[in-house]
Amino acid sequence: MIKRTLYFGNPAYLSTENRQLLIRLPDKCGSGNAVTKSIPIEDIGVVVLDNRQITITQAALESLSENASAVIVCDSTHHPVSLQLPLDGNTLQSERFAAQIKASLPLKKQLWQQTIQCKIRNQAMVLSSIRNCETGNMIAWSSQVKSGDSDNLEARAAAYYWRNMFPSVPDFTRDRYGCSPNNLLNYGYAILRAVVARALVVNGLLPTLGIHHHNRYNAY
Repeated sequence: MIKRTLYFGNPAYLSTENRQLLIRLPDKCGSGNAVTKSIPIEDIGVVVLDNRQITITQAALESLSENASAVIVCDSTHHPVSLQLPLDGNTLQSERFAAQIKASLPLKKQLWQQTIQCKIRNQAMVLSSIRNCETGNMIAWSSQVKSGDSDNLEARAAAYYWRNMFPSVPDFTRDRYGCSPNNLLNYGYAILRAVVARALVVNGLLPTLGIHHHNRYNAY
């Protein structure tokens, strides 16, 4: 089952009762009656808190953690600044942590090869369906990816992808601190990263231990 993503961009009071997330929204009509909704916590995968007037109870946070739901907090500029994940998300967690730590370099390179092959194929599918671009070259590149992507076909495919994805933005390059729409892509990336991190934790894996990219200052 695909878990739901809940986004809160307006003031709200979040609590829990009977395994339901209770959402109390302020009355905008002046009648004095707040609007209250409820959603089963077991259906929630990600919660995005993007307003400084949101209140969430400790009990709600605890229930979300027990469900392995990811909770994202945004700052005043609407950028995600924190991600809450459960510390204990799987009964075999310690065993799988150990397996991650012991993973051999050849295994990591093979996993990275599979990851890049899939990434390039997905990029080709998006360009073909949205921009009606020629993607035969990308399909060919995906089949040529070697163990560890030693030829860096990921970068070649990415350059072609971004150049064609935003034709209205001259010389667009994907840069975390670059011009728009990089800021929107950063936001979307943060949400997707939370979804992936949640899936890893639920399956007893540690998001901190990657298979290729690594940075001492990046917890994921």
